[in-house]
Amino acid sequence: MRASARATKCNYGASGRMPPSPKTVSAMPTELFVLLPLAFVSGLINAAVGGGGLIQVPGLFATLPQALPAAIFGTDKLTAAMGLSSALRQYARRMKLPWRLLGASAAAAFCGSYLGARAMYLLPATWMRPLVIALLAIMLVYTWLRPGFGELDSGRTPTRRDITLGLLLGMAIGFYDGFFGPGAGSFLIFMFVRFFHFDFLRASACAKVVNVATCLAALVFLIPADAVLYHFAIPMGVVGMLGSVVGARLAMKGGNTWIRRAFVVLALSLLGKLVWETFRV
Repeated sequence: MRASARATKCNYGASGRMPPSPKTVSAMPTELFVLLPLAFVSGLINAAVGGGGLIQVPGLFATLPQALPAAIFGTDKLTAAMGLSSALRQYARRMKLPWRLLGASAAAAFCGSYLGARAMYLLPATWMRPLVIALLAIMLVYTWLRPGFGELDSGRTPTRRDITLGLLLGMAIGFYDGFFGPGAGSFLIFMFVRFFHFDFLRASACAKVVNVATCLAALVFLIPADAVLYHFAIPMGVVGMLGSVVGARLAMKGGNTWIRRAFVVLALSLLGKLVWETFRV
């Protein structure tokens, strides 16, 4: 996302594609054989608890070494938006969601994500990593020490105060997602459990609405910069949608306890990854 629009166009042309060399064209089927399974697994994880980007983004970097970082992130965001939309449809058909609260949070997150993406040009993202490590650690300790945390859903109708809080938290997490990114899904789930007293299953479903908004905000920034590799993103998105259907159904079948465990595992994995990247030589 740090690459400028001019640099992106220079490397990929107006269509956002890599230079059409014979080597690239012949390698595309092989790349898709690698990327499509990754997209399915990423969609499944995103639908269940979030964090599919921990698999998909490194996979894109490894499989497409010639692609600019902006194009990698644009491809990931379009794929994620397609998969998350599919997962959201599965949840919305089977459970009641607080749409007034979600609409306010998603709108604020959209604005925050766009502002966060713009802020990347002014501030280094590395300074945020220690803060995120601390927040993830606090979140995990809080969840671990409260065995009943997120077990029950209050079922109450969101109040005006809840909607105001949703606006503020949505803006903050949206800005973080646009500026830095890792762990945004985990923070959203924690937000809906801690502040709005949802269980983990409904919190995970609600997080998808806000996640879709932050992905769309990033795409508003990336698509005009020609930073989406559509010939990879579209087929990956379709396969990711299938993975999302499977992930959402597994989550609803496994229930709240399964989602809580998956949430803890994901947050631990992300914490370990960030600590490793911070302190490795």
